[in-house]
Amino acid sequence: MSDADLASHLAEVTGRILLEVRASGLFSAKALGKAGDQTANQFVCHALREVRGEDGLLSEEEKDNPDRLAMSRVWIVDPVDGTREYGEARADWAVHVGLAIDGQPAIGAVALPGLEGGTLLRSDQPRPVPPAPDKLRMVISRTRPAAEAVAVAERLGAELVPMGSAGAKAMAIVLGKADIYLHSGGQYEWDSMAPVAVALGHGLHCSRIDGSPLIYNQADVYLPDLLICRKEHAGQIFELIAEVTQVAD
Repeated sequence: MSDADLASHLAEVTGRILLEVRASGLFSAKALGKAGDQTANQFVCHALREVRGEDGLLSEEEKDNPDRLAMSRVWIVDPVDGTREYGEARADWAVHVGLAIDGQPAIGAVALPGLEGGTLLRSDQPRPVPPAPDKLRMVISRTRPAAEAVAVAERLGAELVPMGSAGAKAMAIVLGKADIYLHSGGQYEWDSMAPVAVALGHGLHCSRIDGSPLIYNQADVYLPDLLICRKEHAGQIFELIAEVTQVAD
């Protein structure tokens, strides 16, 4: 099985497992999130160690193993991105399975099991990204919207679209449900690696908000900001980020 097929298979199966855990009816919303995290993590990590045992592994739900830093190939996974949304039976949560090669987001799969019928997006099988509407739409956190994102949206005249998980936000751009994902409120490598690989595979712009590249498999896995958008919008957004940053200073 190719790396891309494996990432996609694991994301899809993990999504089905999570839906079964939720359908059991045995957990409160808070307990469901914990049960989902642990169950999904065990499946993904056991599977990767079984079929890609020579590769490194970084998961949100496991203690970090620094041995990965010496490896060229490192799987970076978030078994449930948007634990709160999953526990609340919302649609805006995701499963991330990605492979970084020499720090680059090489392969990614993002499952959105909460959407009707489920949706799986792959870095190696791009679909056409719908054109942007006249009034742009920016996805923001539904609980902690970043001040920079709100300020940039105001200057653009963009509509704000509150949403849960990072994966759901990033895939909203790919699916044409939104146009800009600007985040500056703090994230980790597992929050963005697989979604960024998928977005890049679909021809979108992906970077830090200062324009520098997103580099993975670092000793410090804190990766607090990113911008995902259509390439034709990136220049204007960077200009507006600089404006709002100067105002804040």
